[in-house]
Amino acid sequence: MAARKTTHDSRPCSIADALGLVGEKYSLLVLREVCLGNGRFDQLVRNTGAPRDILATRLRRLVDAGILTKRVYSERPQRFEYRPTQAGLELEPVLMTLKEWGDRHIRGGADLPMAVEHSCGNELVPAVTCRACGEEVRHEDLTAHPQAPGWTLTGPVPA
Repeated sequence: MAARKTTHDSRPCSIADALGLVGEKYSLLVLREVCLGNGRFDQLVRNTGAPRDILATRLRRLVDAGILTKRVYSERPQRFEYRPTQAGLELEPVLMTLKEWGDRHIRGGADLPMAVEHSCGNELVPAVTCRACGEEVRHEDLTAHPQAPGWTLTGPVPA
């Protein structure tokens, strides 16, 4: 996957680049369903609520970006099933973290629509940890170092 160009002289940012690809309405819901094993078009329409034309566009874009693959499961009529690629599977922890955030801050821990069980047998409660030290990531422990030429933490360097 090639880096996407950030627009309007905004800060060069991998978050903006990622959202340009998976931040469109229904894209992450499509990925949720495919990761749950629901990769057929009719399943995706039903489970995401996406209009068929928009869903087709999202699927094409996710396949073109290497996040999903598609394979034929019926020749007549020709129908496809979508599956996550390695890049798609690497987005699954993002989905789980977003789910956990929604469970706590949107639903308040009540009437949760789905639980996810980890292989240890317990309900998954995702946490972001530092790969180097193993500590859980907290805002107060982070320091950003802009790498893009002409940019500082506060914005672009005056010309």
